[in-house]
Amino acid sequence: MRFLFTVQGEGRGHYTQALSLASILRKHGHEVVAVLVGKSDSREIPVFFSNKINAPVSIFSSPNFTSFYKQKRPNILISIINNASRPYIFRKSLLLVKHKIREHKPDVVINFYEMITGMAYGIYQFDKKMGVKMISIAHQYVLMNPNYKTTADQDVKYYLLRMLSRITSNRASRILALSFRDMPGSESRRIVTVPPLLRPEVFDVPSVQGDYIHGYMLNAGYFEEIMDWHKKHPEVPLRFFWDKKEAAEIVEIDDHFTLSRLSDRRFLQSMAGCMAYATTSGFESVCEALYYGKPILMIPVHVEQEFNAYDAALSGAGITGKKFDLDRLIAFIPEYAPDERFRDWVHQAEERFIKEICG
Repeated sequence: MRFLFTVQGEGRGHYTQALSLASILRKHGHEVVAVLVGKSDSREIPVFFSNKINAPVSIFSSPNFTSFYKQKRPNILISIINNASRPYIFRKSLLLVKHKIREHKPDVVINFYEMITGMAYGIYQFDKKMGVKMISIAHQYVLMNPNYKTTADQDVKYYLLRMLSRITSNRASRILALSFRDMPGSESRRIVTVPPLLRPEVFDVPSVQGDYIHGYMLNAGYFEEIMDWHKKHPEVPLRFFWDKKEAAEIVEIDDHFTLSRLSDRRFLQSMAGCMAYATTSGFESVCEALYYGKPILMIPVHVEQEFNAYDAALSGAGITGKKFDLDRLIAFIPEYAPDERFRDWVHQAEERFIKEICG
C-alpha cells in the first residue's frame, strides 16, 4: 500500500511517531510516498527527521500556539488573533495538501494531528471523491474516547483540545488514540486504543543509572529558571535539550551544565543514562522516559501538555509542576513507582498498527 503522511510540526513527538510508523510500514512491504509538515515560522524541521524519513518532504504554514523567545507559555489570545489574521496563508496550505494528495495518489493518508489536513478533508472530501481514506493518530484522541473518564473541571479545561482533536480527525475512517494504557475504544466514534509509537532506536539503547538530570524545554524562556537552579546546585550535572534554532549545536555553560539542540541519538542516549528527566511534557519523550524507568518532572507549557502530564501521572510516570523545581524531582526519585505493564504494552505496537492500518 502507498501512504502519505501529514505531520504537525510543533515539538518533536509527532515527528518521532511518523518515523516509527514509517519503519513499521516499510518492514511489512508498504511505501511512504510523501510527507507534508505543517508548522509555524518559529519552528524548524529537526535534522533527525529530515535525514531518516526517506520520503520527499513538503512544508506548509499551519495554525499554532504562538510562542516568543522569552515566553514560557504561549499566549492563547495572541495565538487566536495571529492565526485569524492569516487566512490567505492557510488557504495556500489547504491547496498544497489538496495538490499533493492528488499528485501522489496514496491509498491512505496518515494524519499525525495536523489541523490543515483535517480541514482539507472536510472541504475537498478526498475520501468520497478520490477514495483516499484518512487515519488520524495522536495521544489527544484519548479524550474523545467515552471510556476515558474526566472530571467536570477537566471537561471545561480540555474543551478546546477536544474541539481541535475533532477538526484534525474530520472525516477520518479510523482514529488511533495513542495511550499509556490499554483500554476499550469506541466503535461508534471510530476510536481504537493503541500503544505509543516509540522509535526503533529506543529498544537498542540500554537503560543505565546515571548521576545527571536529563531535560527538554520546548521554549527557551525556561533557560533562566534552570540556570538559577543550577547556580544554587552546581554539583548536580544537567544535560538539557532545546529547539532554539539560532543556538550552537552544543552550548557548554560549565563542566556540569550543557545545552544541546535536538539530536535523536544524543537525546536518547542522554535519556537512557540519566537518573531523572525534567520536561515540558511532550507525549513522546514522556513515553521514552517511562519505558526506560526514569522518574519525571513534567512542566506543561500548554493545554496539550497539561493533558499529557495528567494522563502520564495516572500511570505513575512522575510529578507535575509549574516550574523547573529540580529539588522536587530529586526528592521524588525514591518514591518513583511506574506502571510495570507499560513495556509489554509498547511491544504490542507493531502488531496492532498493522492490523488497524493495513487490515
